[in-house]
Amino acid sequence: MKKFTSYTWVLFILLSVIGVFLFITPIGTDDGLKVPITILANLLAGKVVSFIHWFAYIIFIVAAVGSVMFQFIPEKNERTLADSLFRVNWFWTVMRILAVVFATMYLFQVGPESFTSENTAGLLLAPDGGLVTMMFTLFLFAGLLLPLLTDFGLLEFFGSMMVKIMRPVFKIPGRAAIDCLASWVGDGTIGVLLTNKQYEDGNYTAREAATIATTFSVVSITFCLVVVETIGIQDYFFEFYGTVIVVGLILAFIMPRIFPLKHKPDVLFDGSKPNEKQEDIPENFNAITFGLHNALTKAESNKNLGQVLLSGFKNVLEMWFAVTPIIMAFGTIALVLAEFTSFFEILGMPFEPILALLQIPEAGQAAQTMIVGFADMLLPSILGADIESELTRFFIATISVTQLIYMSEVGGLILGTKLPLKLWDLFMIFLVRTLISIPLIALIAHILF
Repeated sequence: MKKFTSYTWVLFILLSVIGVFLFITPIGTDDGLKVPITILANLLAGKVVSFIHWFAYIIFIVAAVGSVMFQFIPEKNERTLADSLFRVNWFWTVMRILAVVFATMYLFQVGPESFTSENTAGLLLAPDGGLVTMMFTLFLFAGLLLPLLTDFGLLEFFGSMMVKIMRPVFKIPGRAAIDCLASWVGDGTIGVLLTNKQYEDGNYTAREAATIATTFSVVSITFCLVVVETIGIQDYFFEFYGTVIVVGLILAFIMPRIFPLKHKPDVLFDGSKPNEKQEDIPENFNAITFGLHNALTKAESNKNLGQVLLSGFKNVLEMWFAVTPIIMAFGTIALVLAEFTSFFEILGMPFEPILALLQIPEAGQAAQTMIVGFADMLLPSILGADIESELTRFFIATISVTQLIYMSEVGGLILGTKLPLKLWDLFMIFLVRTLISIPLIALIAHILF
């Protein structure tokens, strides 16, 4: 193995350990287990609570105005930071404009109640805990500190050791193990950001990136506690979370092998074909030494910490300007449909005979919650809280978590990134995950109850 300097070893070991601590290590807090990156985001959110919604509003306006202007500015050969922030097609420009419209209606309380309600736009933009306002602080720390996981060899080190598990079982690279762990232990939004960064850097194909983002971007343990408290099954948390893990792993095995993920192209971000031999272990290496060699090579290529920090700031700006307006636009539309129309209730009607066949008590009420989770993951638990049957409440809560795609956060976030997934893809993945989860969770629920 090539000899590396002490400085390269320090970069790899020290910065990777800090990255693991910040993004993957759960710490007990008064609000339950949280990873340090989320704790930092919450602390900052508490300091800026009085003006964060206005800051978000300004970002939305700049993003929308900039996007409209760049529709009429010819593109040059060299892509600038301004191009990255504002040069999007007309569809995404309209979405950014809608984000401004919805934010204006909520902040100034003008227009129909459906758009000014605390349960729609307020759920996203409220200064004291709105999902979008919270993401501004999370994106700040995630954007700046994500290179600790991606740029100093951690993924390369574990990639060679995990490839024999991840590739045959889940059809994704070994390096995705850390990505998946960050989602499962930390937060689904962190996992999506990490996946997008790896995809843009050419480490995942379109199919692999789409699979990881929609299969392993699981909600945090802390939010799972919120779900069980909302629907009233606190006494069954371990049974609930165990079921989530079992069904989640089964779905992770099945989803890459069926439509629509199976049909995503196996090409890199730039359209080129991946090097299929890249994960093969050469002669004179074993899994550990090859992983170590790759990790140190990666760390050596990122010795300029100033450049890494500058890249982190660019990540933050792209997240703020490109991602948050999309979450605001799609999230508001989805929540208005859920709260003020019977749209999702109608979509849920075909599930009633299925649930009745599976002997789920109060099948009619439960069926109404099957599709509404596409708008926001907590809505099924809110709607199911009045159901008497503990079995049914357990069933609804577990389904809502294994569905995984919801537009008020993870779904909107995915649409705002460069990941190769459209709104129709997300709905189809959500629907397929729901259909597969229903009999599995029904079986487990009947065993437990």
